[in-house]
Amino acid sequence: MTRLWPILALLAACGTGPARQAAEPEDPGRVACRQEARDGVSTRDFFRRQNFSDANHTARLRQEMAEAEDRAFNDCLRRRGLTQGGGVERVRRPGEV
Repeated sequence: MTRLWPILALLAACGTGPARQAAEPEDPGRVACRQEARDGVSTRDFFRRQNFSDANHTARLRQEMAEAEDRAFNDCLRRRGLTQGGGVERVRRPGEV
């Protein structure tokens, strides 16, 4: 039994990791822009066009909606002066519009 104590102590030490730190609260301006992008007219229009009987159509509309929401979010950030223009466009998979 005395030979097991060092092994158990080693295993117990391996199980402990660094303490998690709380995430920093997000900037209120970014939160407002994210909400504005979700509630925007350009993203709400996609829900009206959605055809649930066609999976390909639904997947394509979801992709377009995510892109429109990203554009609206970035436009809001620029309007409020929280970010500068420019950057790199997201890489698109072959066949994406």
